[in-house]
Amino acid sequence: MFIKIPRRGDCRESEVIPEALYLNRRQLLQGSMLSVAASGLPVLARADEGRYAQVDAVDAPAWFDAKLDQAHWEAVTADGESITPYRDATHYNNFYEFGPDKGDPARHAPKLVTEPWTVMVDGEVANPGRYSVDDLFSPTQLEERIYRLRCVEAWSMVIPWLGFPLAELVRRLEPTSNAKYVRFETLVRPEQMPGMRAGFSLIDWPYVEGLRMDEAMHPLSLMAVGMYGRVLPNQNGAPLRLVVPWKYGFKSIKSIVRISFVRDQPATTWETMAPQEYGFYANVNPHVSHPRWSQARERRLPGSLFKPNVRETILFNGYADEVSHLYAGMDLSKDY
Repeated sequence: MFIKIPRRGDCRESEVIPEALYLNRRQLLQGSMLSVAASGLPVLARADEGRYAQVDAVDAPAWFDAKLDQAHWEAVTADGESITPYRDATHYNNFYEFGPDKGDPARHAPKLVTEPWTVMVDGEVANPGRYSVDDLFSPTQLEERIYRLRCVEAWSMVIPWLGFPLAELVRRLEPTSNAKYVRFETLVRPEQMPGMRAGFSLIDWPYVEGLRMDEAMHPLSLMAVGMYGRVLPNQNGAPLRLVVPWKYGFKSIKSIVRISFVRDQPATTWETMAPQEYGFYANVNPHVSHPRWSQARERRLPGSLFKPNVRETILFNGYADEVSHLYAGMDLSKDY
């Protein structure tokens, strides 16, 4: 059990933190499991802790150790970049297992049963086996990170995630020297995922993604179990998803049920379906256009017809200082 959220009646008035301390809680959290400042990770720190918008609560799985039966909060601003409102981040999604439209995941995913949930670990690894979600990490690993999310479709968001470093999980599982890549696989459950039953679907399920080992070990790579200070909604990849902020969003695979350590580059879903459009690396790159649209600009959600909130796309989604060395000597127009 990794986090305890008290119920309404569990706290007494005498235990309430003074408002001034609450608004400066980031200083209090330095060095704790929610602070990543010491690591030097380029998260987007919140600039105005005092502006919040209330969001609805949902039930959490048993391993979250609590029912979210009270309001949770959504930060509005972060270092000059607005954090995407919770509703936009949870109601505008690509999760084709639930359907092709952006609203389909929020419409259909609540029917997905996410408890109990296990992840199969296999391949070139010293500790294979079937693990429950709470077996995969320790409580002290949880961190809050605010990352940009850039979709290959040229829209973007800024999302506060709650999770643990993928590198720490990899180290615990002890891959052998033969493991050069990490392959991830999404759940296949057609009876609860109507998009898998649709005649339009050309995807050969399960959905598969992968990272080179050095990408997986990079400190920015995150396994997320929550967002906006609460458990992951089903439509956002509950109960466990990958977040790789310098790559297009389709690399951040959702609802993971299998992690394999392999010798050869895995055949990933979108690369297999349309290799001329979607490469294995999928690094955010404004200089390499998609065959059907430019990647030079993006539409930051939320926006409107009259205020589309369009901005310039940044190489590696703004994380070039941290990750560009991973691709030294590579032609990113070919290894896209």
